[in-house]
Amino acid sequence: MTKFLQDITEFIFLQDKPKKADVIFIPGSNEGDLARRAAELYHEGYAPLIVPSGKYAKWIGHNLVKEYETESDYFEAILLHEGVPKEAVLKEREATYTYENAIFTKKLLEKRGIEVKTAILCPQAYHARRSKLYYQVLFPDTEILVCPTVTKGISRENWFKSPEKIDKVLSELERCGSQFHEIVEQYGRMET
Repeated sequence: MTKFLQDITEFIFLQDKPKKADVIFIPGSNEGDLARRAAELYHEGYAPLIVPSGKYAKWIGHNLVKEYETESDYFEAILLHEGVPKEAVLKEREATYTYENAIFTKKLLEKRGIEVKTAILCPQAYHARRSKLYYQVLFPDTEILVCPTVTKGISRENWFKSPEKIDKVLSELERCGSQFHEIVEQYGRMET
């Protein structure tokens, strides 16, 4: 792999080794494997609580999994099917895009008085950087470990091998620049 492709790969495709945490976050999606990965981590004893987030994708205007009212309801059904107890699932049902996943998850946990020192984030592999950036903005004092899931066949090893995969990953790279512009400006003003 050329250095150019390697740099993009290292920026977008984050992956940490899991360790004991207070909570597992699942950003909104219609990819059920994210909830399955969170269930695995729960059963391995990494965290006592899972917070699936999501109402539906704002750009679509509805939930892609039509038999569920929200993405978090869909994730909850998978978690329960995978043997996670209902009391270990705390649903966030308002978010319509990634930044809202983090915003509304933070509000939900604050309302419940739950302090998060360490969190595991379970995003799609090609969505790992942007997801972590948003959650880190809302949880600045929290160690966030990324434990992603390969979805749509897009992995760090193959994203540059087909036009469709290249488009998905480079779109994520573009969003990391365009969507964080306002946030970076805000933090820059705070630092001066």
